[in-house]
Amino acid sequence: MDPSERSAADQARIDQARLDQAGLDPARLDQVRTDRARSDQGRDQARIDQARKDQAEVDAADVKAGAKPAPDLTESVRQVNAAGRASLSAAKDAAKAFRTLVTADISLARSAFGRTLALTGVAIAFGASAWLLLMATLIVFLNARLGWAWAGAMLSTALLSLAVTGVAAWQGMRYFEHTRLQATRRQLARLGIGELADFTPEAGSAASVRDVTENAPPEAADGKPVKDERGIDVTPP
Repeated sequence: MDPSERSAADQARIDQARLDQAGLDPARLDQVRTDRARSDQGRDQARIDQARKDQAEVDAADVKAGAKPAPDLTESVRQVNAAGRASLSAAKDAAKAFRTLVTADISLARSAFGRTLALTGVAIAFGASAWLLLMATLIVFLNARLGWAWAGAMLSTALLSLAVTGVAAWQGMRYFEHTRLQATRRQLARLGIGELADFTPEAGSAASVRDVTENAPPEAADGKPVKDERGIDVTPP
């Protein structure tokens, strides 16, 4: 038997016993039960009203303090969807702005590159002509003022030009080394990527790839530079 049914049966027996003791008729007992149920219902309703009143006071205090009541689940989902759409719209606008910026930057770089080439050609032409005139003036000065022979004057200016050429070529080769992406190739080789992976320390090693490759550049057993599968020398990082 269900506990609620047993409780009801017990309550019926108790009420019957009270009825027998008090000598009340069943109609009077039903009236007593009805009054008791109404009284219990009234107390429950009073507790519910008091709870609603307390909640209303709490909400009023929150509104007065500037806090908003917590939204329900539907409102929360709606706010999340609105925030997602706003984020997507902002991402699209940012992508469009970035594309416009890249396009404008490439257009500017293309125009600037053409003008740079043109002006560089002009600078080379006038610089070369100025250098030739300067050397001719120096040759005349050495011959007329210092009494040098034409051969000696021309040889001295040629040696000066060769010295300047050598220094410029040396500096150019030195700066050209920076175009080989040395740091990137070293890191890729340390991760096992590229032609230098067999000659560099592993990723977990504490050794410096730069020190290893500079102090002991990759070379074969016969001392010659290492070649790749196509027979091309492997450029050390």
